[in-house]
Amino acid sequence: MEHFVVSARKYRPKTFKNVVGQQAITNTLLNAIDNNHLAQALLFCGPRGVGKTSCARILAKQINQQEHQDENEDFAFNIFELDAASNNSVDDIRSLIEQVRIPPQVGSYKVYIIDEVHMLSQAAFNAFLKTLEEPPKHAIFILATTEKHKIIPTILSRCQVFDFKRITVKDAAEYLAYIAKEQGITAEEDALHIIAQKADGAMRDALSIFDRVVSFSGSNLTRQAVTENLNVLDYDTYFKATDYILNNQIPELLILFNECLAKGFDGHHFIAGLASHFRDLLVCQNQATIPLLEVGERAKQQYLEQSKLSSQGFLITAIDKANDCDLKYKTSKNQRLLVELCLMQLASITFNGEKKKPNNFIIPATFFISTHSSVITKPVELPKVETSTSQQQENIISEPKPETKQPTMKPEKNRISGLSLASVKKKQDHLKAKQEKETQHVELPTDPFKDSDLINFWNKYIEILHKKGEKILASILEVDIPKIKNETIHLEFPNETMKVELERAQYPILAYLRKKVNNYNVNFHIVVNEATQKKYAFTAREKFEKLCELNPALDLLRKEFDLDI
Repeated sequence: MEHFVVSARKYRPKTFKNVVGQQAITNTLLNAIDNNHLAQALLFCGPRGVGKTSCARILAKQINQQEHQDENEDFAFNIFELDAASNNSVDDIRSLIEQVRIPPQVGSYKVYIIDEVHMLSQAAFNAFLKTLEEPPKHAIFILATTEKHKIIPTILSRCQVFDFKRITVKDAAEYLAYIAKEQGITAEEDALHIIAQKADGAMRDALSIFDRVVSFSGSNLTRQAVTENLNVLDYDTYFKATDYILNNQIPELLILFNECLAKGFDGHHFIAGLASHFRDLLVCQNQATIPLLEVGERAKQQYLEQSKLSSQGFLITAIDKANDCDLKYKTSKNQRLLVELCLMQLASITFNGEKKKPNNFIIPATFFISTHSSVITKPVELPKVETSTSQQQENIISEPKPETKQPTMKPEKNRISGLSLASVKKKQDHLKAKQEKETQHVELPTDPFKDSDLINFWNKYIEILHKKGEKILASILEVDIPKIKNETIHLEFPNETMKVELERAQYPILAYLRKKVNNYNVNFHIVVNEATQKKYAFTAREKFEKLCELNPALDLLRKEFDLDI
């Protein structure tokens, strides 16, 4: 039996032109080689399976082929690969540094490819620094890693960094179509798109999935075979679920969800996929965002058709509810019920509810009762209109029965019905008169007072605050001695915070002081002067200087004994 080589190895790129989805990086490396502008230390970083190691090998081969035209020459003796995951000690790096000193026997450069370089120990990184900064002219280092953030900054600063991006679904699907053609396999476009989406931006994963599906389905690759083998929900499941949601078919929707669970699919996977489906429908509603839809042509037509049946408001609400269920799924104790509740809510978004009462429903006139008393007003006589039999049946509720006459009482004098325009005007006049009465100017006392009396009451209010336990406000009032000028209390504080706190509590203080001095013109004028801010914490020298002011002999004592503060 012939030895089988997996597609990831069989179709590994041999030149930069064969590298998928990294056009910017490959062009940069080609121009650097052509212009002899290649750095001696390169760092390739990015997710798994995007071509970092492949580009490193191609680069190592091409820089040695400039002077040798033999394309079959692989310069294996000039390329050294080190797996830092298993060779991460200081001794491994020292052994590598000793090899660097020896020039190549064939070709111009010796290339050292260190894969998973973030696995090196701290000591190994430090041992590598000097050689990486000033390597011999014949040595080029290519470091590859999936976790750039784990590499120390001193290594990053010595390297030319290339960030590899995830491979798009479109690029991966096109490359899979090329490989399928090379192997004589017929593959549906939607099937290849599903494989590319499942790979999540890694070309190596896409090729591995491709080999697995080919082993399952043979030379004919269909969408159904791919979804069945990869255990993913088909587009048709979500299209059917959305149809049930739009038509408010809750039983059918729950049965569909149960069928998905019976096939072994997770409820979390189902609701997350449904949220993505709603997102794709929303994308299809605008011509400018259709390119964001990463599906095959057949599936794209289905999305376009279904997006016309749903409104933008419905899709935004549906995405929000499905995403909320996705977030709550892991913490829920009854996960199935959580998903089913979400599905029922989704199917109820466009539900109008119970039928409304007809517009021609007439409330009988006898229903209205005066709001001021229990007196029932006289029913309003409706004009007689010739109607059909059906209309008479509909409007019969509005006609009072002749046999049961409602008792009427003579309303009180000047009483107006609560339903008349006159009653509205009378109520407005009553409110206006009430407001005028409340806003009548009241002459408040403004007796003259002594400044000393006001300061005395000020200090008494501070004592009251202390007794109540309002220490902060009391301390603020004690910061400055109030100065009275023209019935205004002038206060000066060292910061804005004290001013704001006093302004918040000023009304109870003013009410107390005005009542005590019997003058309601008393008011506050508060200013902030940070230049005169009092010092509440003194240094040791400031304390000593203050004491010297009180007793100059202390300074003589310090000088006599040569003391230090």
